[in-house]
Amino acid sequence: MNSSLEKTLLASIRTIPDYPKPGILFRDITTLLGDARAFRRAVDELVHPFAGTKIDKIAGIEARGFILGGAIAHQLSAGFVPIRKKGKLPHETVRVAYSLEYGVDEMEMHKDAIAPGERVLLVDDLIATGGTAEGAVKLLKQMGADIAAACFVIDLPDLGGRAKLETLGVEVRTLVAFEGH
Repeated sequence: MNSSLEKTLLASIRTIPDYPKPGILFRDITTLLGDARAFRRAVDELVHPFAGTKIDKIAGIEARGFILGGAIAHQLSAGFVPIRKKGKLPHETVRVAYSLEYGVDEMEMHKDAIAPGERVLLVDDLIATGGTAEGAVKLLKQMGADIAAACFVIDLPDLGGRAKLETLGVEVRTLVAFEGH
C-alpha cells in the first residue's frame, strides 16, 4: 500500500482511550466512514485485489462489516450476506458459537444465504483477537462457501487474529495496523 493512502486512512481513524474499558485504545472507523475521500479510498483498496475475479457474495460481520461489505458488494457486483448476532435474522438460520475476550457468543446467517461452492469474501472493520472472524469463517465453511479472503480496514497484530485466520487457510488483507490493543 502506498504511504499516501496509509496516511489518509490513519488520519481518518479516531482513537478513543479507555473504551470499552480502562486500558483499551478503541479504533473508531466512524470518522473514516464520515470522510468521503477516506471511505472511498478504503473501499477501493479492499476491492482492488478482487476486481475482475469471481466473487459471488460478500459476507459482512455485524455491524461495521455491513457498511463496508455493502459498498464492496456493489463495486464487485456481488450479493451481500449479513452475519449477525443470534436472534436478529427473521428466516431460518445456521448458527455457530465464537469466542469473545471474556466468554462465548453466537452468530448466525440465513440458511439459504450461501450456496455450496460460492466464492465469498468476508469483510469487517477490524481484526483483533480473531474470535469473531474465526466464527464467521467456520459458519461460511459449514455452508460450503469457498472463502476467497477476509478483508479488514484495521489490523491489531499484537492480538493475533490475522494468524488465527491464516491457520484456517484464509488469506487476510488489511489496510492499516495499530500496535498494542
